[in-house]
Amino acid sequence: MHFDQRTQRALRDVGLETEDLREASTAVVEAVEDDAHALEAFFDEHETVYSDMDMAHSSEEHPEHAVEYLDLMTHADEMRGWLRFDSWGVYVEGGRILEDEHVELTLGPTINGRVRFAPDRDTLR
Repeated sequence: MHFDQRTQRALRDVGLETEDLREASTAVVEAVEDDAHALEAFFDEHETVYSDMDMAHSSEEHPEHAVEYLDLMTHADEMRGWLRFDSWGVYVEGGRILEDEHVELTLGPTINGRVRFAPDRDTLR
């Protein structure tokens, strides 16, 4: 079970039983795995994506990125991996599917922030 002891105690205090906690924990794990697969499918589907990333070498409000792959691993409620573009890559920690067919990832060192990606610039406006 991935809930820490304080969370487990608080959930029991509001009336959840141990089996309820196990079911909730399993549901969270499955949701994280589903999101990881959906995020990888998004980047597999698009050879080129656009982002709201602030890039020093681009004057575009929404720079273009040639996608090689997104490789994610999950453990309980955590999602981590690597996003590879044509000439560089970045560590990924967490992500989610947003409305209008775009996604948001938390990118690690060198970026250190949440970045939205879409198949076209208009979706990011």
